[in-house]
Amino acid sequence: MSTPQTPGDEQRFTALFDDAYTDVLRFVRRRHGEDGAEDVVSDTFLTAWRRLDDLPTDHGNARAWLFGIARGTLANSRRGAHRRQALGIRLAAIEGSSAAPLDDSAALTIDLARAWRYLSATDQETLALAVLDGLTSAQAARVLSTTAVAFRLRLSRARRRLRRLVDEGPPALPRLAPAPTTDSTWEATS
Repeated sequence: MSTPQTPGDEQRFTALFDDAYTDVLRFVRRRHGEDGAEDVVSDTFLTAWRRLDDLPTDHGNARAWLFGIARGTLANSRRGAHRRQALGIRLAAIEGSSAAPLDDSAALTIDLARAWRYLSATDQETLALAVLDGLTSAQAARVLSTTAVAFRLRLSRARRRLRRLVDEGPPALPRLAPAPTTDSTWEATS
């Protein structure tokens, strides 16, 4: 990991930044929310600067490479948030107070938004890379560290599951079986 030293490196980085900043920010906001998104993007570009020697020469691949860095930066950010939350819970327990419950998000009203919530994180990520971020199968596969064929298969399955959820609605909650009853005769004789 070396810091680029030539004026050409600076120009390549500036061109990448100018071209992809808005897209990377949108990518991060969609996964992370508004709060702290710019910090994640800033860390993403800092990592890209440090790894500029690894930057692909093809524009599309360079963009996908940057999305992959953003994805990893998001994962690091989430781990840090989970650690801070766990620490807050431990501190609250020590102080004898209870942690406040997280706010519920507003009820979703359109079928697609409701169905989206029932998709797995993998399906959401797959659909988002292809549809919302506009990456090709090869570029999205690079972000996910898989092959283009595996990504296309994953995308096909995610689309099918989303279509089923939109058409049929979210799955019904399973019925609970009645609680087993005890045989009082057996208990009396034992």
